[in-house]
Amino acid sequence: MESDEAAGAQSHTDPVFTVNITHAIKDGDSLTYLVKSTQVSDKVEYEVQHPFEDFQWLQHTLLTQEGIPGLAGVIFPPIPVKPGTTVANAEAKAKKYLGIRSQSLMGDDWHKYCYALEKYLQQVNVHPILRKNPTLLNFLTKKEPPMKGKPRKGIFNKLTQVVEEILKEHHKDIDDYFQAERESNYVLTAFTKSLTEKCLEMIHSEQRMAVACGHFSTALHIGSGHEADPNDYAVTKMCIKLSEAIDTLKRNFERVAKNNMNTLGCHLELYSRFQDAEKEMLFRRTCKLIEVENANRCVEKAKHHKKTQAEEVKRIVEREYEDISEMAKKEIQNYHQNRVREYREALVCLTECQLRTARETHTLLTKQLAELSQLFTD
Repeated sequence: MESDEAAGAQSHTDPVFTVNITHAIKDGDSLTYLVKSTQVSDKVEYEVQHPFEDFQWLQHTLLTQEGIPGLAGVIFPPIPVKPGTTVANAEAKAKKYLGIRSQSLMGDDWHKYCYALEKYLQQVNVHPILRKNPTLLNFLTKKEPPMKGKPRKGIFNKLTQVVEEILKEHHKDIDDYFQAERESNYVLTAFTKSLTEKCLEMIHSEQRMAVACGHFSTALHIGSGHEADPNDYAVTKMCIKLSEAIDTLKRNFERVAKNNMNTLGCHLELYSRFQDAEKEMLFRRTCKLIEVENANRCVEKAKHHKKTQAEEVKRIVEREYEDISEMAKKEIQNYHQNRVREYREALVCLTECQLRTARETHTLLTKQLAELSQLFTD
């Protein structure tokens, strides 16, 4: 296992930069991310700010490079969807995940988007092909890079793409390796998305429990009062102590939910997007395979004076297909090795965080319950 991981690590070069996205700056409905990078060779540090649209433009630039053999066989690191930043989005999110009667707004989880975008830049930064694109260097080092808005596709472009996928995605592959990978991707994509949804449901349940404990704790504290009667005063002290214990449970649910999201939740969301990225790569290769088959038929049907031209087209298409297939096999191998390794790391990190949280909560609750028991004996 270790030798396989070492081979996967060696297939991708060491990063030129170390990249971190420390936080997001919210200004009204706009959100800007602070990107800090350090050049590994000479330790020169850079700090730039980018809105989400800049990340989309970087991704578009990487996807549309020209003159790179086999580029269509690359599994491009995916970027997350653009987060909603308006109050209306926050209210809708709170009602969806915390309950329809919730009067609270869910706390800003920009750290999750910062992590996702940071992971995206790190993966691009270590990729032996994508890291060479000059747009990446400008993105990390220039405070005002000459970026343009992300090109928008019209409804007819999207409709054409959907129709093409329907017609070509089930085309039988001539290579058993890629046919098996396509079938595996189909199954894993469904499982990963389902597991991601279940994980998020669990996290939102923990957040609802935290909200409920918060309401209960506040009600106990407000209702305790400050009575002069000794008996009422004793009840007040008990209510306050019980309120503190419930508040500890509230903070425990919050930390457990945060641990789940920052480890397993983020990992599952990332590799759910990666499954889609692999599917897109396999589809691009299938399209090129269909071009090869069409070129072969054109050579067979070509008349004598056009046969040389048809054979030249066939040779070019076959060369492109071979480059894509060669690149795709390397990418698939690296992808699966990284997926298994990072999944294991996420589970280990989750276990360590939850154990630490459980021990701290146990210590606090033990102390508070002992104090509460003492009030009953006095």
